Amino acid sequence: MTIFFTIVVLLASLFMIATVLLQSSNNKGIGAIAGEFTQNMNKTQAASVDAKLALGTKIAAGVFVVFALLLWMFC
Repeated sequence: MTIFFTIVVLLASLFMIATVLLQSSNNKGIGAIAGEFTQNMNKTQAASVDAKLALGTKIAAGVFVVFALLLWMFC
C-alpha cells in the first residue's frame, strides 16, 4: 500500500510542477524592457488556458497533500 501512495505522491508532485511552470507570469519581466514580449494568443484564450492550469495545480496540490498524509500515517 505504501508503494501505491508513494507513486501517487510522486505523480502528483510532477504534475503540479509541470502545471506551475506552464502558467504565464503576471509580470512581463526583463523581456518587456528589451521589447521581447509578444503575445501569440488573444487575452480570452490565454485566460482560459491559465485558468485550466491553475485548476490543475489546485487539484494536484490537494491530491499531493492527502496522499502525503496517508503515506505518513501508514508508513
